[in-house]
Amino acid sequence: MLLLIGMVAVAGGLAVAAVALAAGPHDAVARTIKTVDEGYRVANADTVPGVARPGALPRRAYALGKAMGRGGTSAWLTRRLDQAGNPTWLSVETVTAYQGLLVVVGGAAGLALAVLFAPPLTWLVWAVAGAATGYAAPALLVLHLAQERQELVRRTLPDVLDTLVVTVEAGLGFEAALAQVVRNGRGPMVGEFARVLHEMQIGRPRVDALREMAARTSVTELRAFSSAVVQATTLGIPMGKVLRAQAAEMRLRRRQRAEEIAQKVPVKILFPMVFCIFPALFVVVIGPAMIKILEAFGG
Repeated sequence: MLLLIGMVAVAGGLAVAAVALAAGPHDAVARTIKTVDEGYRVANADTVPGVARPGALPRRAYALGKAMGRGGTSAWLTRRLDQAGNPTWLSVETVTAYQGLLVVVGGAAGLALAVLFAPPLTWLVWAVAGAATGYAAPALLVLHLAQERQELVRRTLPDVLDTLVVTVEAGLGFEAALAQVVRNGRGPMVGEFARVLHEMQIGRPRVDALREMAARTSVTELRAFSSAVVQATTLGIPMGKVLRAQAAEMRLRRRQRAEEIAQKVPVKILFPMVFCIFPALFVVVIGPAMIKILEAFGG
């Protein structure tokens, strides 16, 4: 009996090992493909069903949002999501579904407010305005996220380039220097370099990866850096000199941008001072004197 149990156990173990060996690599490949799909969306992401729509209402909201969108809406959303870093909780399909849902909610809210506060002749205008607001709200959210991330890229680019210059001049190649920056850095600029490094590691040419990075960003400084590195790679110019020149130029641009922002501060602070600070100051300073004057003349 013990021998029979042992034989059954050995056979079961061999069967489990065979199944694991047969399924393991495929599962690993599937996980890798899924990770790449989720991390880097393809250009025609509008045709890839990436949103779980279990109920009838989300499906109808997605269909309504897609029907109301113009021909270039999905391409615009894809570009803005690339600039926003492709958040895991947002996709073209998600934004489109929210647009379709908020069109109905915004129209109903506008109509309810019109019934409560507006004459009957303007009810249709209120409903259309509410629907338009609901439709534009998700796109404005995506635009805000994209602008915030691009501003972070602009701010952190000089520091990342300084690190890249140090590693290249220490003797590392461009790809190895990028790997060091990605390993030790933080922020959206490091994320862009990580994507470039990943694309080069899977066989994409350096020139194409850098041009793609320049295409999915709106930062002028990053585009200039990509163009300089592409030109240095094409012409065989030493990378260290090019990176040092770019780092110096980025620091100069950051200082000029800071000076420009500082020059705008007096103009921006003028209106709060005139309409908020000065009236309160006049009340505190002149108020008691005016009370005394009124009491004197009144008496």
